[in-house]
Amino acid sequence: MMSDNPIGADNQQESLSPEWVVGFVDGEGCFFVGVNRQPTMKVGWQVLPEFRVVQHQRDVALLEQLREFFGCGQITVNHGDRKELRIRGLKELSERVVPFFKANPLRTVKRSSFDCFAEVIRIMQRGDHLTSEGLTRIRELAGRMNRGSQNPQRPYAGSPT
Repeated sequence: MMSDNPIGADNQQESLSPEWVVGFVDGEGCFFVGVNRQPTMKVGWQVLPEFRVVQHQRDVALLEQLREFFGCGQITVNHGDRKELRIRGLKELSERVVPFFKANPLRTVKRSSFDCFAEVIRIMQRGDHLTSEGLTRIRELAGRMNRGSQNPQRPYAGSPT
């Protein structure tokens, strides 16, 4: 007998549960830290932390629910028929995203990327990303996150040496 209450992602109730968000982000989310050369910055490099979720445009309503859940973020075109929810601001990341995932831990290997990401956010909150020591630590963390934990010593592409 078919249920009158299907439970697919396209039929979520008005608000998402924390458990659902954790599971979804474990499978579909991304914690990223870019380190880009920027001569106008104090140490010549800019640190760009970002949390994002990409979905096919038919599921943009789900991205809107996630944006409402976190209370921040932008939904933009990713590539072709895909959209993404992107949260970049240090304030939003430090006050909304990081506390949520600290209180509701991820359950897959993505948790180690989140732990590195959260440490980068702490370094930036202290202003230490504006020092060569802080930037070096961020570079190590970004390399672990973005290049995989197989070789955490491998330098991050485009990062200072």
